[in-house]
Amino acid sequence: MQNLPALVTLLTLLLLFGTVYAVGHARGKYGIQAPATSGHPGFERAYRVQMNTLENAVMFLPALWLAAHYGYVLWAGVAGLVWILGRSWYALAYLQDAKKRGPGYLVSMIGWAAVMVMAALGLGRAMLVG
Repeated sequence: MQNLPALVTLLTLLLLFGTVYAVGHARGKYGIQAPATSGHPGFERAYRVQMNTLENAVMFLPALWLAAHYGYVLWAGVAGLVWILGRSWYALAYLQDAKKRGPGYLVSMIGWAAVMVMAALGLGRAMLVG
């Protein structure tokens, strides 16, 4: 379980690659030429999934590693898997219909909130102990 945060990081990178692929595929499918970021709703959903996932990953990954560093390796990894599950659910649902993205988003935010709490508790404890 010591390597669970690293596995979650690798899965996050694969998820990010998947969103990049989805945007590229949608560009070809709907004839959206770069650098355009609008056009067909199917492309726009893929683009928003990519950007939203990237934005979330920027907040999630540092929190994951802070939580792991400050003593919550297993639980940070478990919360990270929840985040991966939620973001994957969010992405697949959003690609089909933007109105279906909510439950996956909620699950991912629960995972993120959990690693944030662990990171804050671990850092706070380390600062108190010195």
